[in-house]
Amino acid sequence: MTVIPPPLLKGFAAIRVLVVGDVMLDRFVHGRSDRMSPEAPVPVLTAEHEDLMAGGAGNVARNIASLGGLAHVIGAIGNDQAGIALRGILTDTSGTGVSGISAELIAIEGRPTTQKTRFIAERQQLLRVDEENTGPVNDPAIAKAVAARLDWADIIILSDYAKGLLTPATLKDIITRARAAGKRVIVDPKSADMERYDGAFLLTPNRAEAALASGVAGEDDDNTAKAAAVLLKSASGIEAVLVTRGARGMTLAARGKAAAHFPTSAREVFDVSGAGDTVVATLALGLGAGCSLHEAVSAANHAAGLAVAKAGTAVVSFSELIGALEEDNVRGVSAKIVTVQQASEHAAKWRAKGQRIGFTNGCFDLIHPGHVSLLAQARAACQHLIVGINTDASVRRLKGPERPLQTETSRALVMAAMQPVDLVVLFDEDTPMELIRAIRPDVIVKGADYRAEQVVGADFVKSYGGEVVLARLVDGESTSRTMSKMGVR
Repeated sequence: MTVIPPPLLKGFAAIRVLVVGDVMLDRFVHGRSDRMSPEAPVPVLTAEHEDLMAGGAGNVARNIASLGGLAHVIGAIGNDQAGIALRGILTDTSGTGVSGISAELIAIEGRPTTQKTRFIAERQQLLRVDEENTGPVNDPAIAKAVAARLDWADIIILSDYAKGLLTPATLKDIITRARAAGKRVIVDPKSADMERYDGAFLLTPNRAEAALASGVAGEDDDNTAKAAAVLLKSASGIEAVLVTRGARGMTLAARGKAAAHFPTSAREVFDVSGAGDTVVATLALGLGAGCSLHEAVSAANHAAGLAVAKAGTAVVSFSELIGALEEDNVRGVSAKIVTVQQASEHAAKWRAKGQRIGFTNGCFDLIHPGHVSLLAQARAACQHLIVGINTDASVRRLKGPERPLQTETSRALVMAAMQPVDLVVLFDEDTPMELIRAIRPDVIVKGADYRAEQVVGADFVKSYGGEVVLARLVDGESTSRTMSKMGVR
């Protein structure tokens, strides 16, 4: 289950991101193709309309703005129609532009604006044509523009598409200035020479880029991705490396912590164009808002899953991101409700790792502060907490025909949503003894209104060295008292 961190819930509205890198114009020519050319074995496209979008660093800025943040883009364009179109897209907020973006696009004489034209027939891409000059951009206006914006920025993204803007000298200058100002730098790299980015906080290479730079090739599994990420992080002055792996998710290696894998959240992959831009935009906003690195990566993983389900260099909105995280939570909550057999299997795996397993049980008809306290105390006594809940039939036998007030499904879902709880198991018997025998917990936790010898399963657990913990009660809190306040007998 994904826990949505409080900084994310507050939104990204106040976060200011400086984006420096290769901007480009993405041109999509749409039409239909129902015949082959008589001149060559190629389809003929009858063009019907075209869409223009900001790509590269411009698309990073679009994602930042769509997520609710503020982006300032610094890049280079040519004195040409593509440059005029790109400037209009990024700065004309009353027309085709996006609110939340400002831009300094420096025109370089004799250099074309980088442009990618995709020809598409009925959602199928037939051809892409690139117009570019990837020679180094040595215009001092770039460094001057960055220096003037450092104080404004909360965090910095360097979007390196290997189109010439981010030369080694420019990279060193920006990263040095940023570190001196206490600003973290995220780099989306295209170079195999990762030492170019020394001093950055985070690199986000894709799997192919990471393999090329680290020399760790072969099957794209968790182990090779982890090895590549760890090697890149260890070989450079970089705090963390996040390897984006498409359908396999992401792998993060950060200094002082074990590498972590984030399975993909994508339900459908339609177009991967611009997914990396969505990732770095979400990472920057998450870190700028105060999320931990792991929290920001989790959010970026969900944002990428949304981006690849869209056509073209699409952006993701903040409401879409929160919706995806909440949907993941619902799936995660449901997954915590298991059978006795599944609980036994989970417990066996945890036990094999030397981890302490806790257990508590009850009807849990109406969750109140006393229950919250019990669960917190139970989790403090173990590493994994399993909660047994009486089925509706079991509750009726114990409490009478008017109970429970909520169905077993509702009670299980509410319990599964509680943060201290790892697994929820429904049991139909009057006591949880069979469930206790199946999972063999290290500790049973019950409220202090019980005596240790009254706790079901106490003797069994003690027979193999387990213990019983009696949790402190919260004065005046009980299901009966809650029902009385509600006028329910």
